[in-house]
Amino acid sequence: MALVLAVDVSRSMSPRELAIQREGYAAALNHPDVVRAIAQGAYGRIAITMFEWAGSGSIREVFDWTLVETADDADRLSALVLQSMPLAQRRTSISGAIKHAVKRLDEAPFDGFRKVIDVSGDGPNNHGGPVLSAREEALASRIVINGLPLMTSDGPGGGFNIGDLDTYYSECVIGGPGSFLVPVRSWEQFPEAIRRKLILEIGSLPDELPAVVHAQALPQPLRPSTEPYDCLIGEKIWEQRRWMFDEP
Repeated sequence: MALVLAVDVSRSMSPRELAIQREGYAAALNHPDVVRAIAQGAYGRIAITMFEWAGSGSIREVFDWTLVETADDADRLSALVLQSMPLAQRRTSISGAIKHAVKRLDEAPFDGFRKVIDVSGDGPNNHGGPVLSAREEALASRIVINGLPLMTSDGPGGGFNIGDLDTYYSECVIGGPGSFLVPVRSWEQFPEAIRRKLILEIGSLPDELPAVVHAQALPQPLRPSTEPYDCLIGEKIWEQRRWMFDEP
């Protein structure tokens, strides 16, 4: 598997949230269960890269394409993540993150049998092109997109978040065979959520995966709706409130 980790560092995330996120990814990458899932895969190794994103064009690479085959390989990646110091940037461009992830997969020096983009974020797309167009571009290249919607409200930009971010990710972001999302409703859940998500991505066949995996013991299903979901909700919220951030 060739796996791209696309991690949100938009300004709606507080310094505390950014630290929890960084430490959670570092702990998950070299967790024994994750290393075991890699070893038990068809090839016993995966290729992985990671970048941070915010607005369209606000991309920071955390580590380049790396083969992970042993616990030592995983430890080196974990150390790289811990050493990184993310700097919060303006806006939220999930579409930009997906497009950059597709580019990274095209440039990968490894031929992954499965190509997966793992997108985490705490709000809807409000910058760059429409998220649906970016998703279609990825799906046309037989790339699977999974989601980690961060349904928290501690950051300074909470006014641009939405209460049904899990539904937004389900309807507008994830896609491809076996695609799924893991909602995170409190930061205490994050380390377990990212660990479980990596294990499922690495060790499960597409037809074995549920659409929604819950970090909590009690499932909270997505709300059913007969109305089409508005995947431009983030852009509309930004237009209503952009005066709060526009320069004079």
